[in-house]
Amino acid sequence: MHKRLFAIFTVVVGIGSALATPASAASDEFYRGKVIRIVVGFSAGGGFDTYARSIARYMGKYIPGNSTIVVENMTGAGSLIAANHIYRVAKPDGLTIGAFNGNQILGQLVGAHGIDFDARKMEWIGAPGYNHDLCVLNQNIGVASADQWLASKTPLKLGGSAPGTPTDDGPKILKEAIGLPMRLVSGYKGTADIRVAVESGEVDGICGFSWASVRTTWRKAIESGQVNIVMQNAPKAHADLPKVPLAVSFAKTAEARQLIEAGVHQPSGLTYSYSLPPGTPKERVQMLRKALAETLRDQDFLRDAGKANLEIAPATGEAIEQSIQRLFKTDAKVVAELKEILK
Repeated sequence: MHKRLFAIFTVVVGIGSALATPASAASDEFYRGKVIRIVVGFSAGGGFDTYARSIARYMGKYIPGNSTIVVENMTGAGSLIAANHIYRVAKPDGLTIGAFNGNQILGQLVGAHGIDFDARKMEWIGAPGYNHDLCVLNQNIGVASADQWLASKTPLKLGGSAPGTPTDDGPKILKEAIGLPMRLVSGYKGTADIRVAVESGEVDGICGFSWASVRTTWRKAIESGQVNIVMQNAPKAHADLPKVPLAVSFAKTAEARQLIEAGVHQPSGLTYSYSLPPGTPKERVQMLRKALAETLRDQDFLRDAGKANLEIAPATGEAIEQSIQRLFKTDAKVVAELKEILK
């Protein structure tokens, strides 16, 4: 009797292995000799691009078949073109990864024009960091603190990319929530272009520029005092910026705090997330999640990231999915107010 049961068990295990092994082998073989694209929704030289190119140099070795990874900049509409491309155009084969900003997901929540994707149906593989938003001003304008800015009778000109980006949505929400005197000059291709505009005096500053990007791409200007960080648009102060005030600390009502939380804080946590088209085979999603996680632990990658001043604070694909679900549970009244502000 025992021998018979053992024989049956052996046959069942053998069948299970036979079924599982080809699928695994096929997944492993699929990536051999293939090229994976990371489609970045912003121009070269900004934070999104810097993260993606750093990751592309290392992630291939953690994918079976040692795939080559390239970065493609697909600019336009504050990364909305890239987001729609990932959802509607890219094949769900695990060869195209999207890098677009979390404010586009906020745009979906409020029904923004041009949104042609559903973030809840996309696959998410993880993120190298999050968007710790800042307001940075040119020192030549004579406004050196948030208090001075809030007391100013003249609105400051802020550079922005497009609706649906932190550099556009963040200032609009702060203007409504805390009375920030500002006038938005939108249409720049990315933060790299806005940096140039701030340094040249074309605009006075930028709100919605993350510390991860500032410390990487604008460090010399910060250290020389050419530009000043005057406000943090995050739920808590960054360890590197303990004396810079939080925007939410200037909110005088519960409604104002809710607007900042839902419209600034939550999307910031999604900003650097990497996505895949809906319908991507689950085994490839898991493979890419694992490869990204291993890349972000790779000592050579971390050493290079340190040299480039990249801040690495990984989030898993599962955590990103949960954050998106929370965002879509935002109180209807707050959503309606955000829709009015961002229309």
